[in-house]
Amino acid sequence: PLKSRTVVQPTAPPHPLVLLKFPKPQLGEPRNLQALRVRLAQESPLMLSLTLANLLEHDVVQLEIIPEKKGLFLKHVEYQMTSQRFKISVYRRYSDFDVFHELLLQRFAYRMVPALPPKRMLKGEREFIEGRRRALNRFINLVARHPLFSEDEMVKTFLTFSGSDIQNKLREVFKRMGDEFLTYRFAKQAKEYLPGDIQAQFSACRELIRNISSSFQKLRDLAERMAIRSHENAADLLAFGRELSILGSDTAPVPALVSEKSTWGNLRQSLKGLSVEFTLLSDKATQQGRREEDDVVEKLNLFLDLLQSYKDLCDRHEKGVLHEHQRALHKYSVMKRQAMTAAVQPKEQASVEQLESRIIQQENAIQTMELRNYFSLFCLHQETQLLFIYLPMTSHILSAFITSQIQGHREMGEVWNDLRPKLNCLFGSNNGLPSPHPTPEQGSLKNPPAFFSN
Repeated sequence: PLKSRTVVQPTAPPHPLVLLKFPKPQLGEPRNLQALRVRLAQESPLMLSLTLANLLEHDVVQLEIIPEKKGLFLKHVEYQMTSQRFKISVYRRYSDFDVFHELLLQRFAYRMVPALPPKRMLKGEREFIEGRRRALNRFINLVARHPLFSEDEMVKTFLTFSGSDIQNKLREVFKRMGDEFLTYRFAKQAKEYLPGDIQAQFSACRELIRNISSSFQKLRDLAERMAIRSHENAADLLAFGRELSILGSDTAPVPALVSEKSTWGNLRQSLKGLSVEFTLLSDKATQQGRREEDDVVEKLNLFLDLLQSYKDLCDRHEKGVLHEHQRALHKYSVMKRQAMTAAVQPKEQASVEQLESRIIQQENAIQTMELRNYFSLFCLHQETQLLFIYLPMTSHILSAFITSQIQGHREMGEVWNDLRPKLNCLFGSNNGLPSPHPTPEQGSLKNPPAFFSN
């Protein structure tokens, strides 16, 4: 049955996630009850009315490495960060991202805050620097597209402030605002909007997302191996062409004992010219590997970063909010026992009053903890919705994968086909061997050559 309730409109400005209206329920006929429930659910601040297109179009941030600046002892990597939304470019270092990430976690402890890549070098210098740039680029795009983060003053400051001391500027902004619980319009009323089975829903979603994460990690690993094989194929093709060139560059005369019918001299000259096509094939394979890295692996990594931030959020909820709540309750029970002991044993009036004051303070702290616990569940509900809004990225990733394979095989096939006329002089009738196996369009050989006999 539908329960009516009075909603007190706070004086704070509306939250950027939703535009709220609270119409007076008109029950009317029973058949209208379901429509009314749906309408009220849509108007609840708990529900997000967003699509993947909304998120992806909100902002695109490009992060590029600028030439290194060398200090007295260390050389620093600096990034040029460009936001399409704000149409501005600013310069940031890793330490700026580090401070921003720390403040973002303090401000939005109940939200999915993506992790930063490691500061220290784990691989070769060039490979590490590029990998970290890619990870920072994923981080800032996830932040800039988050429906709540994107409207926050601290995030806007990081994306647009062009002054010399961004870190102190961020700290000043955070000091004015505090954490989200203090500024979110419905933080203290979060319990009213939560479904009764929120814990069961949360557990089911968490298990489902854990399985999704496992599959996406395997897909990413497979896509990475494909990209690595493309680069290895490029290196092999280049080496293959180089060896043909070396073979064809041999100027040693053909020995006199060789039959006059031998075509090795002409064949050798033809081999040298094939290295150009193999170099081109190597370039195409390299381009294929880059497409697989940029269009497939990076998109998978972006979604995996989001999944990991959801896992981290769940851990913070269980180990942080719930643990602090339980600790506060334990402290409160200890104080109550002390108060009962003081009631039966004569003590100084001042110490009794001090204990009563501490109990009142602890009761207020527990009440705040309970409100924060419900707000944490409220945020978890919204962040779970946000994660499922991102799930259709799977179709984008598959489309990018298929497109990259089609383009790569087509470009490679064109070079191989251009190479065929040059092979005619190598496998012509004068060398004693039939032509190479033709394409299906050219027909099939009736009697293919037997190079080896059983």
